[in-house]
Amino acid sequence: MPIRSVLFDVNETLSDMSALRRRFEDVRAPGDLATAWFAGVLRDGFALTAAGAYADFRDVADAGLHGLLTALPGWDGDVSRAAAHVLDGFAELDVHHDVSDGVRALHAAGLRLATLTNGSAASTESLLSRAGLLGYFTALLDVSAPRAWKPAWAAYRHATGTLGADPAETLLVAVHPWDIDGARRAGLQAAWLNRDGVAYPAVMTAPTHTATDLRSLARDLTAVG
Repeated sequence: MPIRSVLFDVNETLSDMSALRRRFEDVRAPGDLATAWFAGVLRDGFALTAAGAYADFRDVADAGLHGLLTALPGWDGDVSRAAAHVLDGFAELDVHHDVSDGVRALHAAGLRLATLTNGSAASTESLLSRAGLLGYFTALLDVSAPRAWKPAWAAYRHATGTLGADPAETLLVAVHPWDIDGARRAGLQAAWLNRDGVAYPAVMTAPTHTATDLRSLARDLTAVG
């Protein structure tokens, strides 16, 4: 099937979240705690969706920070203020180095671009505005409307329905195999950005495209198209 619409995951796919390590260090927590924290946010969001419940990303993320920070040996800071400091770091994230060129190339090829995040559309708008990329996107979507976090089927179908797009002609771009698997099960095509050179999990539905970054994915798609 041809690809007419490209739907981007945001956290870690478009945004470089490595700067959040410094935010943890600012509140006297280990910088490498950022990775465990974000994994826990995803776990808890997925668990709520699996149970038929829902909470916004910031609320889940805030709860996770409260749990991690107060469990640190000897940590005695103001947990609410510290959590807010970490979360406010999302407003200062940059896109990955390959994103600007890739987005511009895909847009120039005539593809319709949109985002779908487990975070907030407002954070996505801020990220893309700072990068000078906002005008390339038709829609900025999040999971608050379907009240189901990706990789739930309802999240992807909400996006394609909002866009009026055929799922089979829509490509989800993500760095997370769980997102690739969810999109494929919802009938979308999916491109895995394997920036770290790791193996794709054999238990998950394979991507329809694989690339090392967004620039190379754009080259591959436009060469085919």
